[in-house]
Amino acid sequence: MERVCNKQYWCDVCEKLFAHRNSLTNHKRTHTGEKPYPCDVCDKSFRRNTHLTVHKRTHTGEKPYPCDVCDKSFAQNGALTVHKRTHTGEKPYPCDVCDRWFVKSSDLTVHKRSHTGEKPYPCDVCDRWFVKSSDLTVHKRSHTGEKPYPCDVCDKSFAQNSALTVHKRTHTGEKPYPCDICDRSFIRNSHLTVHKRTHTGEKPYPCDVCDKLFAQSSTLTVHKRTHTGEKPYPCDVCDRWFVSNSELTVHKRTHTREKPYSCGICDKSFAQSNNLTNHRRSHTGEKLYPCTMCDKSFSQSGNLTVHQRTHTVEKQ
Repeated sequence: MERVCNKQYWCDVCEKLFAHRNSLTNHKRTHTGEKPYPCDVCDKSFRRNTHLTVHKRTHTGEKPYPCDVCDKSFAQNGALTVHKRTHTGEKPYPCDVCDRWFVKSSDLTVHKRSHTGEKPYPCDVCDRWFVKSSDLTVHKRSHTGEKPYPCDVCDKSFAQNSALTVHKRTHTGEKPYPCDICDRSFIRNSHLTVHKRTHTGEKPYPCDVCDKLFAQSSTLTVHKRTHTGEKPYPCDVCDRWFVSNSELTVHKRTHTREKPYSCGICDKSFAQSNNLTNHRRSHTGEKLYPCTMCDKSFSQSGNLTVHQRTHTVEKQ
């Protein structure tokens, strides 16, 4: 039974107080699980009628809240408010542990877990825990195999909408992330970040076994297997195992005879893209690998290595 205290409505389950009876009614559904507002298009139901109204816009595509600075529109007024901060630069939510500020309170909540180590979302299939519920949702698809985001150009599907967005650029050729040092552009911002390290020389991922440094964490992960001997990628045709998935992919072509990298000048094809790159230099005459001991240059680093041994022999 609900109690009224100083004109406030008291939840008899968790003892929260509410100023209005309807607020208490909505709140109680978080305890009972009741969702009395069903969508008439799909099978979802909602605790509040306002939540149903917003949800229906995912079916209709309605976005009644336009930005007065750019041409974007939004399904919710709250989403518009947050978006406007991308124009103003406003970040009203400070972290009380470090000096970072955030556009949304939810971003701040997630960020704080990087300080506390809290991971409140457990997977009920394996033993992994996650910082965000959305990360858990995506992870669960690794168990179910669900890929709810299909490409409308080819037959591929994806577990994440963001992965579909990136994939579509392989069809359109769009590369929205340009390097401000050279003329290269990239499909992903993360690819741009890694590329910039070729200019700066930054290698922020050190190996804790030897003194090698790496520009990418994934390269470090693969490198560590040279110390542990781990080869987690087995070939399903023969008995060989590989350090990386990319090595396995290349190896499989020895079984299938697939050569997906074709030269646009002659009729040769190659199993690996770097072999095609080297081959193209036979047409262009490009020689990127100069010898530091004489005036010769070479189109392939391997040829340079062999050549440099002639200098070593001369010195002996």
